[in-house]
Amino acid sequence: MTKYDILKRYFGYDCFRPGQEAVIDMILQGRDVMAVMPTGAGKSVCYQVPALLLSGITLVISPLISLMKDQVQALNQAGIHAAYINSSLSETQIAKALQLAAGGQYKIIYVAPERLETAGFLRFAMHAEISMLTVDEAHCISQWGQDFRPSYLKIVSFINQLETRPIISAFTATATKKVKEDIVCVLGLQKPGVFVTGFDRQNLYFGVEATRKKDAYILDYVQAHRDASGIIYCATRKNVDMLYELLQLHGISVTRYHAGLTNEMRQQNQEDFIYDVCLVMVATNAFGMGIDKSNVRYVLHYNMPQSLENYYQEAGRAGRDAEPSECILLYSAQDVIINRYLIEHKDIKEDGIDTADGQSQAAHMRDEERLQMMHNYCLTTDCLRQYLLRYFGETQLTDCGNCSNCQQEYEAVDVTAAAVKIIACIRQMHQRYGIHVVAGTLAGANRAKLREYHVSEYEAYASLSEMPEAEIVQIITHLQVEQILQATPDRYALLKLGPKAGAVLDGSYPVIYKRRYAAKPDADSINHQAKKSSRSKLDSLDSQGIILFEKLRELRAQIAREEKMPPYIIFADKSLVDMCSKTPLAKEQMLQVNGVGEYKYQKYGERFLMVIREFVNK
Repeated sequence: MTKYDILKRYFGYDCFRPGQEAVIDMILQGRDVMAVMPTGAGKSVCYQVPALLLSGITLVISPLISLMKDQVQALNQAGIHAAYINSSLSETQIAKALQLAAGGQYKIIYVAPERLETAGFLRFAMHAEISMLTVDEAHCISQWGQDFRPSYLKIVSFINQLETRPIISAFTATATKKVKEDIVCVLGLQKPGVFVTGFDRQNLYFGVEATRKKDAYILDYVQAHRDASGIIYCATRKNVDMLYELLQLHGISVTRYHAGLTNEMRQQNQEDFIYDVCLVMVATNAFGMGIDKSNVRYVLHYNMPQSLENYYQEAGRAGRDAEPSECILLYSAQDVIINRYLIEHKDIKEDGIDTADGQSQAAHMRDEERLQMMHNYCLTTDCLRQYLLRYFGETQLTDCGNCSNCQQEYEAVDVTAAAVKIIACIRQMHQRYGIHVVAGTLAGANRAKLREYHVSEYEAYASLSEMPEAEIVQIITHLQVEQILQATPDRYALLKLGPKAGAVLDGSYPVIYKRRYAAKPDADSINHQAKKSSRSKLDSLDSQGIILFEKLRELRAQIAREEKMPPYIIFADKSLVDMCSKTPLAKEQMLQVNGVGEYKYQKYGERFLMVIREFVNK
């Protein structure tokens, strides 16, 4: 059986997505690989297809219990025998799974890194033929990564204990250049093929909205998208509970998730969201890792996340089916204060391992640097997609046209003269003050706090008095984005001269600031624009096709209830739309539908054909 046979028979696809085949070919040649592929690009196929062609077992290391469960369910639904081993199972269940694995029952086994050094698992591994070891969420092994987990270091000692070294494959969705290098080095990959298929998710719309009326914005948006599934992220449990109650009060199908709920409540709420019992999930960042729900149409951030890695990972849970989806971040300056507090009180322990003082300080500095880059994303007037891609080491030469900045009208203003005065002011003040004291000094303000600091004695006092203080603040913020100025990574955020300040002063670096001169769209126009920019494949169906789609969705929901399984594991929305477009009436035609493989046809094909035939006949 070839890789193409497996792709069609088990997964129902006629061809590989960009980047998948090259990774698979290298694994089948016996080479180590490291692949960076965005969420929704099909990373799992890259190790699942070769796993079925290799002679032995493939172990998949993952920290995510929910992902293991989802992946194993999906594989078994496709006719591939798979299992998972993690803390959600009893010791008796784990022993039984290892016994079946030793007997050749499973080709793919998902395992938590903590399990690798247990006596029972080591005994099994020493006597099993392990062809490949796959490290999912590989950025967790890097101390430069946004989610470093000391438990991941157990992978290295586990590999070293095996008599025969398997092929090592590592996958992640987000990794900077430094993290990629760390993954290769720490895992000890041997002459690996390194693949970066690109971070760009073209189906996603990115937006940043600076608004003080966040609650009203969220309510308007969700009400305008009542039939869509979405996630709303908040920085605190208090905000989660407040938004949950607000949406529930207005009749929204909503649930919530945070560490303050019991395990049973979190599990039930997560399942309600996955099974489409509730369409909206309001959650802290504790929710979502490993959630493979494909039809999330929007991800809203009520607060700014702590890093671009976290933001892109969380936003990336939208549109995993490649359909148009939206990622909108609601920004306020208060978010920076909240995140700085969370960073300062961050727990740096895991599995009983204490991080040394030096490592703790370095980790804190990295967190502060990431927070600054995240803050700059919220403030930039450049293309948001370009900003994200540039952060992850990619370049995009043209604006995307599908982000809030690209769809906003600006005028370019040369503010070099103002920038020179701002730099001079910060110098005169010996770089000891934050943005509002500096802006107030330049504007010639007469507040009590400024009088206390005797700012009127500086030569720079009132040197920009012709300009509103709010505009001076915006220009200073722009200078920070351009690295002309920097702020200290602490709660005081004192302004310092950045690496480009000298070039501004000597006239070799003009400062061009893009100022908004068109009013920001209100919530109604944003929702209208969202509908315009989020054209889905449903738009390709006529009125009869949409009626058929709803009938097929009802059948899928019925089967999901019968089998206690998420609807998207049975068939994704994309498969249902393809059925409505092709209206297959026989097995051969149904097997041409995207996502319908031989095994899934045997399980569900006839039931869906019956609905289609009945609809066509009527």
